[in-house]
This record gives sequence, C-alpha cells and structure tokens, in this order.
Amino acid sequence: MNNILIEIKYIRHNIAGEGGGMIARLAYGSALALMSCTALAQEQTREREAELPVVTVTESAVSETTEGSGSYTTRSMSSATKLPLPIHETPQSVTVITRQRIEDQAMVTVADAVQNAPGLSISKAQGGPLRDRFYSRGFAVDNITYDGLPATLGQYGGDMLVADMALYDRVEVVRGATGLTQGAGNPAAAINLVRKRPTRDFRLRANANLGSWDRYGTEVDVSGAFNPTGSLRGRAVVALQDNKSFQDVASTKRQVFYLITEADLGSRTLLTLSATNQRNDNRITWGGLPVGADGRDLRLSRSTYLGNNWDYWDRKNESYFASLEHRFDNEWKANFSVNYVQVKSEMLATYVSAAAGNFAQNAGEYHYQDKRMSYDGYASGPFRLLGRKHELAFGASYRNGDFDGYGGWDAAVPMGSSIADLENWSHSRTPKPNINLSLWRMVNNEKQKSFYATTRLNLADPLKLILGARVDDYEFTNKLNDTGYDVKNNLTKYAGLIYDFDSRHAGYVSYTDIFKPQNYYDVSGKILDPVIGKNYEVGVKGKYFNGALNTSVAIFRVDQKDIAMRLYDQTVCPTAPAVTCYRAAGLVRSQGVDVEVQGALTSNWQVSAGYTFVDKKIKKDATPANEGNRADTYLPRHLFKAATMYRLPGGQWRVGGNVYWQNETYYKSVGFNSRQDSYAVVDLIAGYRISRDVDLQLNVNNLFDKTYYQSISSSGTMGGNVYGMPRNVLLSVRYLMGGK
Repeated sequence: MNNILIEIKYIRHNIAGEGGGMIARLAYGSALALMSCTALAQEQTREREAELPVVTVTESAVSETTEGSGSYTTRSMSSATKLPLPIHETPQSVTVITRQRIEDQAMVTVADAVQNAPGLSISKAQGGPLRDRFYSRGFAVDNITYDGLPATLGQYGGDMLVADMALYDRVEVVRGATGLTQGAGNPAAAINLVRKRPTRDFRLRANANLGSWDRYGTEVDVSGAFNPTGSLRGRAVVALQDNKSFQDVASTKRQVFYLITEADLGSRTLLTLSATNQRNDNRITWGGLPVGADGRDLRLSRSTYLGNNWDYWDRKNESYFASLEHRFDNEWKANFSVNYVQVKSEMLATYVSAAAGNFAQNAGEYHYQDKRMSYDGYASGPFRLLGRKHELAFGASYRNGDFDGYGGWDAAVPMGSSIADLENWSHSRTPKPNINLSLWRMVNNEKQKSFYATTRLNLADPLKLILGARVDDYEFTNKLNDTGYDVKNNLTKYAGLIYDFDSRHAGYVSYTDIFKPQNYYDVSGKILDPVIGKNYEVGVKGKYFNGALNTSVAIFRVDQKDIAMRLYDQTVCPTAPAVTCYRAAGLVRSQGVDVEVQGALTSNWQVSAGYTFVDKKIKKDATPANEGNRADTYLPRHLFKAATMYRLPGGQWRVGGNVYWQNETYYKSVGFNSRQDSYAVVDLIAGYRISRDVDLQLNVNNLFDKTYYQSISSSGTMGGNVYGMPRNVLLSVRYLMGGK
C-alpha cells in the first residue's frame, strides 16, 4: 500500500513578508515528525526520493479568534452584515478590541473596552457612577450583543453591562446604524462581546494582581479536551476581585464563574453550551457630586463620598448560551443560537440634591430584574451566478424581554446650607431609612420578530456590492395597565459598494438605517411612526502585511428623523390635556470624520489609534429657536485614543502605553453653565517575561494624575459630577501553561 503524506503548515508572516512557524507531517504507517521551517530544505530532498503525494493547508497568523495572536487586530468579523468579511472589505467603520489589548491595558469591564474604543464615549449622566451610558456619533448605544445575539439595554440597561472581560476573546464595534443585525435601536453602534472558546490542547492561565486602594484580584482560566480525539472540549474561568476606591467608603467585590463546552457531533456539526454567573457587590452612592446653583465647580476633593456607610447597589448577572452549527459539503453552513441574560439589581442608595442654596440628601430603594432572551437561526454560504462566486446569508430571529421592578424613596434630609457641610461629610450621621417599596412599580414586556437576508455580489474582480434587508415586528406592553404600542413590518435596508484600488487599498460607500419605536400619538390618536436613523458613509481602507495592519478613513452623516415634536397648538388635540398630541417631524443630524489604524507596524510593535470628529446639530425642533444649535453638548466633538505596545529585542521586555484626549464638554442654559475643559490622560505599561511560563506586568494609569470629570451635572439640583480615577498602579503576575 502506498504511503500518503499529509502536511499541515502553519505560517506566521512577519512584517518583512518572510515566513516563519512550524510544519507538522504525518505519514501513514510512520511516526509524527515536527520540525521548524528552516529544516524544510533537507526534508524536501528525502520527500522527493519517497515520492509521496503532499496535501498542504495554510493558515494565516491573523485569524478571527484573537487569543494568542499577540495582535491588535483580527482578520475578519461579521458584526456589521452577518457575513464573515475582512475588516478592509466591510463598508463601515469597525474596530476590534483584541484579547491582547484587553490584557495589555488590564481591562476589567465592558466600560473599560468602550473607553479605549475609537469613536465611543461614556457618560454617567444623572444615573450615578454605576449607570454607564455608551455613545457613538452622538447617539446612545441601546443594544449589547453576545456572540452576535443582541439584547436591548432599556431604561436601566446599564445593569446589564457588568460583564467581566475575563470571559471574552474580543469586543467587536461597528459605528453608525446597525439595524441589519440589531433590529430596533439608535444609529449609534453595535458592541459585540465574543466569548472565549475551548481549545483542543491543554492550557492553564492564572493571574494575580495587586493595585492601588487595596485592590486584589485573581483569575484562573483552564481549557482543554476531555477525550483523546479532542471531540469534546471545555473551558472554565473563575475571576475574583476585591477593591476599595479613591472615594472614601466606596468599594467593589466581584465574583465571576464561566463554563463553556464544545462537542463535535460528527465531523461537520458543532454543539456549544455555556453558562455564566457574576455577582457584583458595591458600596456606592446613587448620584455624583453636586455643583453650584449656577453650575460652578465646587472643587470638592476627589475622595469625597457624599453617601453613607449603609449605601449599597448589588447586581447579579446570569447568562446561558447554546448554539448548533452544521457545515455542508458545498461550503454552506447553518447555525441556530439561543442566548439568555438575567440581571437582578438591589439598591438602597442616596444622592445629593440642592434647592435655593440648601443641600439635601435623598434616598431610594429599588429591586428589579431584567430578563432578555434572544433566538437566531441563519444559513450562509457561496453561490454562483453569471460565472462568478458570491455569498449569501439569510435567517430569522426573535427577542423577548421582561422587566419587573418595584421600589420607593424617602423624603429629603436637610444637611445645611454651606459647602463646608459637604467638605466635612459624616458617613454615619444619617440613619438608615425605612423605605415604602410600594411607591413605584414597573412591569413591561418587549418582543421583536425579524427576518433578514444579506448578499455580497462579485460584480467584477475589484468591485463588490453588499445588499441587505430586514423586516421587523416590534411590540411593547405595559403589563400593569395592559397598554402598549407596536410596529409592523418595518423594513431596514443596507447597501455597500467596495472597490479595490489595488491589493492593499479599497474605497467604499454605504447606506444603513435603523428604527426606534416611539410612544407618542398624533391628533387622530394614531401612534407615531418609528424614529428612523440613516447612516451615510464614504471611506478608504487599507490592509498591510497580510492583514496584520488595518487602516481606515471615513466621512459619515447620520440623520435621525421623524422624532416626536409636541404640537404648539394643543387645541386641535382631542385628547388634550390628558394626552398630549405630537407629530413626527423632528430631525437631528450628526456628521464627521473617523480615522483609525490598528495592528502591527513591525513584528514587535502593535498599535491602535483613532481620531473621531462628530458635529451633531438640531435641524428641526418643536422650538424653532433650537434649530441650528449643537445637540448633546455633554458629549465630546473631538476624540483621540491611542494604545501601543513594543517588544524590545530579546523578547523579554515590553513597554507601551495609552493616550486618551477629548475636547471640552458642557451643559448650558439660562443662569446655568457646567463644563469640563479638554483634557488628556496618559497610561504607562511595562512588562517582563520572567520565564516561558511566568510574566510580570505593571500598569500605571493616569500617569500625570490629571484631575477631570468623566461626567458633569446637567442642573444645579441633582449632583452629576463624576471624577475620573486619579493616578493608580496595578501589578499583575501571570502564569501560562500551554498555548502561546
């Protein structure tokens, strides 16, 4: 019987275009040989003599999975279109926060990833330090996506953003309208959290860290196969964190448990099951720091905590995920996925309010749970038409969300009339209140059914056309009074044209939109049509070093139209004054520039940098005097973010850092003006590989100890100023066994 030689070649391309890596050969009836590429010439001589047929499989080092790649970019992503497209062939502004960046910058929460993602900003508004709101191109992000399955954040969705970054391989971000993959929402961005997956080889990773303000943390990540063939694989991640804060009294404890299993049900079918349990116990106030009645900064110390030693805000997050994927012989695949997320939140917390120069403390106690279930089934693959190969994806999805909450508040507790009362705050002076929990109740349900399809047509060798459509039925129900509203057969459209100038550069134009239902009525008693967000974009993308470096420059315009405008003359409204009448005529426009580079400049130098300019203005408003004015001035117009890591010769030492800069932000009205001047924050990173298995890293955040507000107050009545963290350090020790 003739011998057959199978050669599996793993090639890692360096910046000079030279190949390096490993080659494994398995011959029938012989032993497995493993050798470096430098030994290839000698081995080829022996192969010619044996005259064995060779089958070669080549894999690029820059793959979709980012763990172990050492890269700040990835080869492809499907968050924009459902098609696994390379970044330079996706006709929108996209970013990936890779596993390497997550570890280099010691990211812990989703907010950490957003803070470092180009074009995205964070505002805590009046919700307090724990209620993050993410923004892109001037609009709030109102969906979060887990492995491509979106969940609506809703009014209190910030509680769903507590997910620990220890669970994820990467974070994919698509800026602009993303209705094709998300359904209802704002034309802001899609943030897709992609979970870590099991590996066939055994890997053990342990991390311990120690930092400022008594920060202690541990993390253990174990992955491998359960059987010799590797057809059954599993992974477990445990992360614990206990740290105080730069604020007096405030503290956080976090426990995370993550399990995931993959099973090969045959050579072409994959079953994935996962479960996550996370608990966050927080000692924190509800609001931020107050300002003067005219908006002036009271210049309270960054350590100021205007709360009590009994304040708490605890959250428990559970999620379950399952998917079944089958790959056919004709390169098609079918996938069905289910994702369930449940968040329980319990809080008894206070905030400081002010009226006529007198400060007071208000308390609230609330309990609620938010359940989000998402189903998605789709098929994708190539087809041939007019002698060319094209791609198609189509499917259906269903989302269901239930919110159930109750709570109440306590009367204001006077604290005096001078700033000195705030500067000499007692955390034990105010007794724990007994709250009437029947004052507030909210129970609602949200459903969305969708059908979608996307295709990429190869019109010519350098010219690709992407077309997509989605049809949604949306329904919202207030279960307390059995009222609600719905949207039927809303059509979302997607179109993108990509032209390859050469092998490295491509230009594109695209149009995308998204809808957002609104609960307002016109004079005939009919619910207003949804608000429509339209995203127009034109740009140029570059791909260098076999995809190890990606660049993009884009100009965009986002119109959000049909916003409800209150009728000036309510005499024509038959339901007034009980129910006010509106018309769908409001319009805001956001336009600007996105510039980004992510990936490797050399084989030892990784970089991610982005600059975004956003100009958002009111074009049509119920108050004509507002037209032409800037909208949402509390969001930055200019954002610059950069992160880099350089490995010194020898490979043991590495140094890097981050820079974050934004222009001034402000709230301004008659007699009130609060603002945060432009500021820059610089971080420093240094790492040392002690041995093959042990790594040491030091992160110094806010190196120059810049004092700034991450969010500012919108009025003088309720405190909303939230300080950014002062200078702090984090020392991490990692143990690595297996993998890279």
